[in-house]
Amino acid sequence: MKLELRGITKRFGALVANENINITVEAGEIRSLLGENGAGKSTLMNVLYGLYQADEGQILLDGKVQNFKGPGDAMAAGIGMVHQHFMLIPVFTVAENVVLGNEPTNKIGALNLDEARKRVREISDRFGFNVDPDALVADLPVGVQQRVEIIKALSRNAQVLVLDEPTAVLTPQETDELMQIMRELAKNGTSIIFITHKLREVQAVADRITVIRLGKVVGEAKPTDSAETLATMMVGREVDLQVDKDAHKDGAVVLSVDSISVLDDRQQRAVDNVSFEVRAGEVLAIAGVQGNGQTELAEALLGLRPTTKGSGSIKLGDVNLIGHTVRRRLEEGIGYIPEDRKKDGLVAQFSIAENFMLNGSYSEPFAKGLNIDFAKRSEVSAKLIEDFDIRTPSAETLVGNLSGGNQQKVVVARELRRDVKLLIAAQPTRGVDVGSIEFIHERIIAERDDGRAIVLISTELDEVTALADRIAVMYRGRIVGVVDSSATREQLGKLMAGITE
Repeated sequence: MKLELRGITKRFGALVANENINITVEAGEIRSLLGENGAGKSTLMNVLYGLYQADEGQILLDGKVQNFKGPGDAMAAGIGMVHQHFMLIPVFTVAENVVLGNEPTNKIGALNLDEARKRVREISDRFGFNVDPDALVADLPVGVQQRVEIIKALSRNAQVLVLDEPTAVLTPQETDELMQIMRELAKNGTSIIFITHKLREVQAVADRITVIRLGKVVGEAKPTDSAETLATMMVGREVDLQVDKDAHKDGAVVLSVDSISVLDDRQQRAVDNVSFEVRAGEVLAIAGVQGNGQTELAEALLGLRPTTKGSGSIKLGDVNLIGHTVRRRLEEGIGYIPEDRKKDGLVAQFSIAENFMLNGSYSEPFAKGLNIDFAKRSEVSAKLIEDFDIRTPSAETLVGNLSGGNQQKVVVARELRRDVKLLIAAQPTRGVDVGSIEFIHERIIAERDDGRAIVLISTELDEVTALADRIAVMYRGRIVGVVDSSATREQLGKLMAGITE
């Protein structure tokens, strides 16, 4: 089925999320939509899927204008969508999830599960998905859950399949398997729209690439174009994607973690008897698929989440931090970049200058006795804005009005204004533009070269391999292996799947 988007414009009040977008996807083509977070990719696909109504423009399928009032209309017309966050019910079987909302029934109107299983087996066998229709979704690995989402779309005769950031929660091996599935689907005539911000993936699988920046199509590219060319199109300027760093020198042990365990919000063990150490001038990356205990580990290091009774120790130098408050740990020399800047890193209604004060409003340079030293705050803020290239009219601008990249720079600047011994950087470039990624990576390496110990927690393998001196991989709350930065993606992928032999 041929898909055409003609002049699609979508506004939210004064914000123009999509402006006059024209895209054609031929039958059996894999078309990638490449753009930074916030570029308008997902909004455009939500218009296509009937979740939003376009303010201007037309959607055509095989030359016929469509008027989708909701996702039901889009699905009936042959459009399927696999969302970044899966829409599956964990306690249902694969077959029950696949037919949910479109249940086959027998003569008396009862659910016909045999027919549901048959649908799953037919599609699974046709494309080599190897999915058991009677398996509980909760028991399936993430990569198999994604196959269930694809089966669900194909069971409703989707001829145009939208995949929205489909590799965000996959291991490298699962990503490779997904790309093979995409090629097989395209070979059988399915048109695929692949939404991503990962350059490596579009180069590997796309037939054509459409680049979107700030809600507009800024050009088309070929998968044979260099990563630097694609990055330049995404951000509108030249970007150096290479991280330059010298070999690290073994320094003294700065952080020593010995046999700690941590519970998650459901009181389940998220970190299970973990031990590691980090030296001065070293980046230790904690890699793994999201949800394997990395978040809880980072929070435990800073004291935001307690370790379990009977846990070992978290030592910064000779000081055991177990039982110390967050403020005390910051004063001991920890800097912390949280994985969710909006929830844990910033106060959107505060100015940039006020956000710079969040971890030290009670002491110099921001306080003079019991009062805030506003003159000194302005001086410090101006220097941080300049040093960290924060694009803003003034230090009094509300942080909530900044772009994602500039918000993240505010967090990084605040944490690195102090002379820290240890920097914990959790997902430091999540949701920021390529240009800001380049800058943040450079700052992390500069801190490492100045002798800081760095704990980098990231689900982005390219980031891990670019910055790390050593890589510890977490799987189901345990560190299943520690390798050096020369490890291959295949080796790391096996560890991320819990395969240690």
